[in-house]
Amino acid sequence: MSANSMDPMFLPGVEGAEGDSPYHDRIQRMREEAQNVPQILHLLAYRFDRTQHLTRFTDGVMRGESPLSAGQRELIAAFTSRKNECRF
Repeated sequence: MSANSMDPMFLPGVEGAEGDSPYHDRIQRMREEAQNVPQILHLLAYRFDRTQHLTRFTDGVMRGESPLSAGQRELIAAFTSRKNECRF
């Protein structure tokens, strides 16, 4: 497996679920372009009615009013993910 590939979730019902979440189109485009689909996208798309609040929360944290720029927050998130050995 390449360094950029994602490990399978072993949840075919989640990874293969269809629906009307905004993430389904994004996942489909990534697959068509032979890109790795981050597992979190499958989880957010699976039951969007239950996960949309997480999307709003994340957007608020990363893009909302703050003394830090959005770029600085992205850099902190990427650094933290790297320290946690999480491909982000």
